[in-house]
Amino acid sequence: MPESGLEERVAKLEGRVEGFADRFDGLDQRMNQLDGRMDRLDHRMDALDAKVDRFRDELAGRIDVVDAKVDRFREHVDGRFAALDQKISTHFRWTVGIQVAVLLAVVAALAGR
Repeated sequence: MPESGLEERVAKLEGRVEGFADRFDGLDQRMNQLDGRMDRLDHRMDALDAKVDRFRDELAGRIDVVDAKVDRFREHVDGRFAALDQKISTHFRWTVGIQVAVLLAVVAALAGR
């Protein structure tokens, strides 16, 4: 009879081992599913990185265009201010010249009396 007790115990252990094997198979399947999900997520992240890089490049190009426009506008404004400054300087010289001429005319008129 001791052999039948041993056989029962071995059968019981085999049943437990089979249960563990089933659990490990389920765990293995879940790990494979998780691995697949991680791969898909990795592909999505790569696609997102590519989109961000394209956006960054496009934005840099647009910023360069705006910088060029601002530089041209600044040059235009600087030229206009330089021309205006020259014009005002010329007007100032004329005004001072006219005032000196008037002053000399008044002094000459007063001296001739």
